[in-house]
Amino acid sequence: MTSPAAPRVVVLDYGSGNVHSATRALAAAGAEVELTADPEAVLAADGLVVPGVGAFAACMDGLAGVGGPRLILKRLEARKPVLAICVGHQVLFSLGVEHGEPTPGVGVLPGVVEELDAVPLPHMGWNTVSPPAASAMFAGVERERFYFVHSYGVHEVPDWPASARITWAEHGGDRFIAAVEQGPLWSTQFHPEKSGDAGGRLLRNWLQTLPREES
Repeated sequence: MTSPAAPRVVVLDYGSGNVHSATRALAAAGAEVELTADPEAVLAADGLVVPGVGAFAACMDGLAGVGGPRLILKRLEARKPVLAICVGHQVLFSLGVEHGEPTPGVGVLPGVVEELDAVPLPHMGWNTVSPPAASAMFAGVERERFYFVHSYGVHEVPDWPASARITWAEHGGDRFIAAVEQGPLWSTQFHPEKSGDAGGRLLRNWLQTLPREES
């Protein structure tokens, strides 16, 4: 009897700072992981992870340098799974505004990334989230805490498809999008790779959605 092969996951290597913790966590969750920006590998992988640490504009520059926006869009158009993390999540929105300077994002998701209206900043540490009913991302970890490190987020949800599932979190009285599930795209403002057992379960939930060959 054949069994499913380990899912092949590419972590997009574009100069972001949290790639090694992401690759280790994905391998621990059961994936065969490659850190690369090779277009053929990115498009052929069972799943693509877009990490991100630092400033919105700097991450967009790094993505542009490896053709990341085009590769992300091509995967999503082909209904191939993508998981984006932290600033990797933020750059998928239409616009980022840091220190008054707007920077266009990839534009996969509608909305503006802006500074949180909260004290203290950055929002650093463990926090609960409020996922929607029947969330596949948070199956089994609906009431757990996840690790956040950020000062910016998205406050409003424009007219998204009814199929989109939005998870919210609060910090210092400000409410922001903590995660998105929209078709083949999952994205998180928090770091699942730094969120202990809860983050590991979330990564396994994602891996279970990936199509894979029998071995």
